[in-house]
Amino acid sequence: MTDFTRRSALKVAGASLAAVTVPATVSAAESDWTVVETPVDTTLYDVSDTATNPHAVAGAGLVIERTANGWEVVLQGGPSGNGNDLYGVDTTDDGERLWIVGASGAVGEYDVTTGNLIDRSAPNDFTANFNDVSVTGPAGEADVYVADDSGAIHYSFDNGKEGTWNYEVPGSGSGLKAIECYDTRSGHVIDTNGKVFATDDGVTWDPIGIEDAGVAYYGLDSDAKDDVRVSGGNASVFTYDGSQWVSESLGDATLFDIETEGGTGYTVGSGGAIFELEGGTWARNKTPVGENLKAITTGAVDIAVGSAGTLLEQ
Repeated sequence: MTDFTRRSALKVAGASLAAVTVPATVSAAESDWTVVETPVDTTLYDVSDTATNPHAVAGAGLVIERTANGWEVVLQGGPSGNGNDLYGVDTTDDGERLWIVGASGAVGEYDVTTGNLIDRSAPNDFTANFNDVSVTGPAGEADVYVADDSGAIHYSFDNGKEGTWNYEVPGSGSGLKAIECYDTRSGHVIDTNGKVFATDDGVTWDPIGIEDAGVAYYGLDSDAKDDVRVSGGNASVFTYDGSQWVSESLGDATLFDIETEGGTGYTVGSGGAIFELEGGTWARNKTPVGENLKAITTGAVDIAVGSAGTLLEQ
């Protein structure tokens, strides 16, 4: 990613929601997704690829890594060693540092190349539940953004060092479910009150909808100022083109995460649901599990994670 100076802030809080509801087709093919054994039986909340191997975070402060011998626990107890659940994960641009966040203010910077962990928990003594994290820049020089249950975005432009944290509350104080930056200090965040906010300076967050969506939001994919997707209840996917939101209803599931690039990608959710985007059209994959799927990452191996240590690969 490159440095990105502030552009004029988005001032389209009333961005329209186009009345388009398009059921996704259902794939009749056998599933390519395979259940993979993991060493945990608690919920896996998030997953990310890194410069070494994919990592996933779980309840009780566990971090697991995909190795040549299968998935293995590489961190127990979380950043502070007190076993707080871990909910969100992201990597630096070079993939060398894995940032993890979770309950009671847990924040950690984990070096995947050395196994070294730096505890950066409770920035400015905040101990709210941290639901998600987004990181831009290289290892050791990252801008870090953390979204919490109290509606605040905690941010540091100096790699999360003590004394460098500030915070903003972009909305009414409703909890923030997901945050993602697509460029240096540019990205989006969603809250539990039906709002999406955008920034292009990492500090000022402006509402861009979604008006009258009527469902809760859970997943966010922020690829550009005019390329944003949000997933939520009633198998809903909302796509933003910079001026309006278009909604699609994919079937019957709550969609907890979404990851796309161009016209391909996935959204995952309750009951083992995985919908695949290809050529701009969503189709439901057949999966071998019924557990709720919380997150997905794509790469050399596509990985979905969820309840009771469930992990699928293809």
